[in-house]
Amino acid sequence: MQYRQLGSTGLKVSEVGYGGGRVRVGQDQQELIHMIHYAFDQGLNYIDTAPDYGKGLSETVIGQAIRGRSCIVATKTKAYDPDGITKEVESSLQRLQVETIDILQFHGGWFAGEEADQILNNGGLETYLKLKDQGKVRFLGFSADGPSSGVDRLIASGIFDMMQIHYNLIYQNTCDLFGNRGVIPDAVEQGMGIVLMRSTTSRVFPRLMKQCFPQETQNLNLDAFLLNYVLSNPLVNVALMSLQSTADFEWTNAVSDRVEDRLDLKALH
Repeated sequence: MQYRQLGSTGLKVSEVGYGGGRVRVGQDQQELIHMIHYAFDQGLNYIDTAPDYGKGLSETVIGQAIRGRSCIVATKTKAYDPDGITKEVESSLQRLQVETIDILQFHGGWFAGEEADQILNNGGLETYLKLKDQGKVRFLGFSADGPSSGVDRLIASGIFDMMQIHYNLIYQNTCDLFGNRGVIPDAVEQGMGIVLMRSTTSRVFPRLMKQCFPQETQNLNLDAFLLNYVLSNPLVNVALMSLQSTADFEWTNAVSDRVEDRLDLKALH
């Protein structure tokens, strides 16, 4: 497993992280915990979750998995008001069984301007600073589906430590390396860390390729190709993967370690 610095936080993070968005009722929880422990033993140290994932089950299972382990845990809040933020953080601390959340993210979609106003001007930031002073939160970030006026305002505020956002082979409007444009370069200029979701296109690209070229792609690991693509971007710190088995971790770890396979993305443009 290779590691990168998460923006200006000083955190050394595994460039492949575990995304807990697919934890659901009915899964074998012990098998999932075993897989997370296996990933930890092989070097993964970044875990992403949220209260909404599995209606709290994701945080609960991850809380059991991280007990006694050294790792970086990021979770989220959909509340923007002081009381709501405090309540959600306290609930997350209980489910995760930790005293401190490493990274708290405002859980957004497209972040309209009024949502950014709520965070920046209506008590959201003050609540975070209070929680930080209490030792309950270390760093602040936000997650977003893509560029918007609200995202621009959050980045320009200079207050956030990281951003979690979409970027992959078929969704590149967040990062134009050739022109150094987009919300990812903008965030990096502010010293923010960059964490990716949907790094392998949520299976859209592999399904398309297999449908159009069934024989040619029969023996190709398209997910590995897609993961290598985003890891070739030097602005990216962590690519989240919804790992479901030790086999999933093994191939993602192998992609991380094959640094000689990295692409020159600027040359491709």
